[in-house]
Amino acid sequence: MSEELPSVRDVLTGQQVADTARSIAAMQEPCGAIPWTTGEHADIWNHVEAAMALLVGGQVEAAERAYRWVPTMQRPDGSWPMKIVDGRAEDERGEVNMSAYLAVGVWHHWLVRHDPAFVAELWPSVRAGLDWVVSQQVAFGGINWTPTESLSLLAGSSSIYHSLRAGVALAELLDDPQPEWELAGGRLGHALREHRDQFADKSTYSMDWYYPVLGGAVRGQAAYDLLATRWDDFVVPGLGIHCVDTNPWVTGAETCELVMALDNIGDHRRALTLLTEMQHLREPDGRYGTGWVYAGENPDVRWPAEHTTYTAAAVVLAVDALGETHGHSTPGSGIYRGTSLAPHFSELALECGCPSADGVTRVPGRTT
Repeated sequence: MSEELPSVRDVLTGQQVADTARSIAAMQEPCGAIPWTTGEHADIWNHVEAAMALLVGGQVEAAERAYRWVPTMQRPDGSWPMKIVDGRAEDERGEVNMSAYLAVGVWHHWLVRHDPAFVAELWPSVRAGLDWVVSQQVAFGGINWTPTESLSLLAGSSSIYHSLRAGVALAELLDDPQPEWELAGGRLGHALREHRDQFADKSTYSMDWYYPVLGGAVRGQAAYDLLATRWDDFVVPGLGIHCVDTNPWVTGAETCELVMALDNIGDHRRALTLLTEMQHLREPDGRYGTGWVYAGENPDVRWPAEHTTYTAAAVVLAVDALGETHGHSTPGSGIYRGTSLAPHFSELALECGCPSADGVTRVPGRTT
């Protein structure tokens, strides 16, 4: 079985990936929810990422139970609460990034399992979620973080761009066109490429640096140039990358997301280096610590003293991505690379003042 699982030569074997997936399943609650760690809250984005890792890590039943829990927490407007504890909302705010991400998980399941009944079962929740998300788009193209807070987050909007491409791929699979998602995706992609200064300033966080590349809106030379701008601020050789540039703390999840962003643009050398270097956070049983403090008053300690499902999930998905060229991978390995998603969207009906690719009278199209 382990030979069928993702692996990267000289970094992680299929058996080690299976152990990590098993560690995620061990923290799954009976209802199907996957919290950040035992006793913590769940949110839909990290829950879906964990379900994706379970699927490629051989825990199919646990993954599908996780997906089937998601619609049980969806609200009539299509959104999900920001934090969920014991099946109840701890933070009622609807958050756009979390409410969009089920589309990525369901498309990923299709790539791995090719189960049309499963896709059809989850499609109403995907559609309602993305309908609610695009309703939160603002004039410059970003997506409002919540209905009650007037700011757009760069990392979250970058992830939504990825979710919209997955959503349109699902819509085409099910012959249920969603032209409004394509229109919103074109505006959003334009904002992520041309108007990053109009998003809320979270520049101390590494996610705001690499997420436009991870989410797919920035590609080619522009992606290399963007990653070059703050490489030395965030990357700590031998350990991983900072979560926040002001703190001497590297985190495994962010490091593995940067691994996948680098894989997206074909920079496998640096991706492999980072994946290898963050393995100091691994436990013998496959669990991963969240981060490592390497300087300050209490250096060389793991902090916080916990093992998180989202860190373990990011490792598994990074291994699957790199396994395509450096080991073994599943059919879902290109989910972040975007090779199976709907093509990038045309920049139509822009409201930011920039020239539009076309007039508003045409049905939204896409460029490849």
